[in-house]
Amino acid sequence: MRAELVQGQGVAVSRKTVAVLMQRAGLAGLPLRRRAKRVPAAATVTDLVKRDFHRDGPNQLWVTDITEHPTREGKLYCCVVLDAYSRRVVGWAIDSRQRADLATSALGMAIDSRGTAGQIPDTIIHADHGTQFTSWTFTERARRAGLLPSLGTVGDPYDNAVAESFWARMQTELLDRQRWRTRVELANAIFEYIEGFYNRRRRHSALDYMSPIQFESTHPLNLIS
Repeated sequence: MRAELVQGQGVAVSRKTVAVLMQRAGLAGLPLRRRAKRVPAAATVTDLVKRDFHRDGPNQLWVTDITEHPTREGKLYCCVVLDAYSRRVVGWAIDSRQRADLATSALGMAIDSRGTAGQIPDTIIHADHGTQFTSWTFTERARRAGLLPSLGTVGDPYDNAVAESFWARMQTELLDRQRWRTRVELANAIFEYIEGFYNRRRRHSALDYMSPIQFESTHPLNLIS
């Protein structure tokens, strides 16, 4: 370090000498702006499912998850909310970014389509520990609707088996069948798959070989109005 004199001559001094001189003169350097380290918030939501996905009526257990698929423009992300009782997709959302509002939008659609006055009391909403599902935005939306948030263990697909099974079907029956040029092209295809095929016509052995909508329509006494 060099301390410049008025005459323009330089004097070589050590860092400690500068510190002593500044201390005697009552001077202090500007503090460095250090970035605060981001510490992940501790998970406060417990697993209310314990891999038991069987339910005897709708709106008792919902599961949600996010998948991604490439296009020539870039990745497209899709979030779904499924009713474990009928395997029906009750809410879904698509975006070019994987953020909390993607999961919150899918959850909002599920609440609007299945709830009364925006309320689904005591329904469990089960997800993994992804930041989208542990975010304040998502959990607050769930709590306002009376939902009970539940999280499986980290990195264990069996803790969200119903959602993983849905993605496996969509991967085989739609996503991997061609290469997608644009996000819009893929988004339209996902819409047709969910609303036109999967919910209405896709048969499941676990549902006596009925589609989700057919299964719900044949069990009217269990439906929540």
